[in-house]
Order: sequence, then C-alpha cells, then structure tokens
Amino acid sequence: MGEGAARERLEARSVRTAGRLAGGALLAAGAAWVVRGVWEIRLAVAGEPASGPPDQGDGVHRPLTGLEDSYHLVTSLGGGVALVCALLFLAWLRQVRENARVLSGRPPKYLGIWVYLGWIVPVVNLWFPRGIVADAFRATAPERRLPVSVNVWWVLWLLGMFGGVGLVSRDSTDRIIARAYEEVWPLLLADAAVVGAAVAGAFAVRAVTAAQVERIRRGPGRSVAEESAGVVGG
Repeated sequence: MGEGAARERLEARSVRTAGRLAGGALLAAGAAWVVRGVWEIRLAVAGEPASGPPDQGDGVHRPLTGLEDSYHLVTSLGGGVALVCALLFLAWLRQVRENARVLSGRPPKYLGIWVYLGWIVPVVNLWFPRGIVADAFRATAPERRLPVSVNVWWVLWLLGMFGGVGLVSRDSTDRIIARAYEEVWPLLLADAAVVGAAVAGAFAVRAVTAAQVERIRRGPGRSVAEESAGVVGG
C-alpha cells in the first residue's frame, strides 16, 4: 500500500477514536444526570427539614443533612464527568470540522473560534454549535440528509439548559436542593432533557463520525454520486 492510503487509514482511525471517546463521554454524562435525578427524588420524598432550606439568606447556611451532603457529592462528581465530556466533545468537533474542510475543499461556514465560544456567547449559543455539527456533516456527505439525531440532540440540549440544571446552570447546589423540596417535577423534566440530549448526542456523534470515516476512505473530493459514476463507467 502507498503512503497516501496509509495516511487515509490513520485519519479514519483517528476520527473514529475521537468519536468513540466523545460518544462514550456523552453516555457517561447522561448516566451522571440520571443519578442526580434519583437524588432529587430522594430529597423530595424526605421533605425539607424543619430548619428550612440550606441557604437561609443573608449569607446564612445551616448544617447540611446527610442526604443533602451526598447530593453535593453527586453533583460534584457529575460536574467532573460533564467537564471531561465537554473536552472530549470539543476535541471531536474540532477534528470533524477540520476533516470536513479538507474533504470538501471549501472553508467551513463558522470560524474555528466558534467551536469554543459558540457555547457561551449569548444569542449565538442558541444555534452555532448545532450549525457547526451540521456544516461538518453536509460538507462531508452533501448527498445525505442531516441525521435526525443532530436536531433531537440540540432541541433537548436547549430544553435542559433553560431548565436550569444543565452545564450552564446558574443556581447553586443549595438552591437546587431547595427547588427539589419545593417542587421536584421541573427539575426532573430538565434532568430528563439533559439525559435525552446526551443519548441523542452520542447517536449524532456516531452518525457524523461514520460519514467521515466512509468519506476519508473514498478520498477527498469524491462524492458518492461521482464514485458510482466511476464504477459504472469502468
């Protein structure tokens, strides 16, 4: 085999590995949010202590109960899993974006800086991350429709984010404990959206990765239609 074939095989293996890591991390983050939801149900069932919520205002915090303390641990561990997930997902996203540029021979629709800032800059964070994934897929496989999992992932991600329990939640852990005591269902619905987004995201990563691996093996600049025409012509 020639050097070019070996290089293509290495690139395919690289993006496949990145996809497996990102997909696995998404599923792990989803599992962490399931555990979090279970603890919120436990808090709701136990009920708020007579001493009131953990954060009592004016900088006053009462001692935590054993269950509340364990919820702090669960959220901390879940946050660590989510951080690893974010890093692996961003590494995968950067790679598929660059691969799509090489394979299609055209510049990406979104500048590279938006791979990172697109998640945190207000307003554009409502569509830029999905747009980067969609652009990478369409540049890789222009003859195919965007996988449904990409849209499902993004809608559920936004629902989880606005539900106040996602990775960008502004509520403190003590405040979330108080919300669990007051009315747990909104929290559980938001948790379900985060879990659903993680699962759909894993499927989206798998679909985009598979399309790139297939395209890399065909080589840059060749669509399925062109390859089929070549086979017929031969």
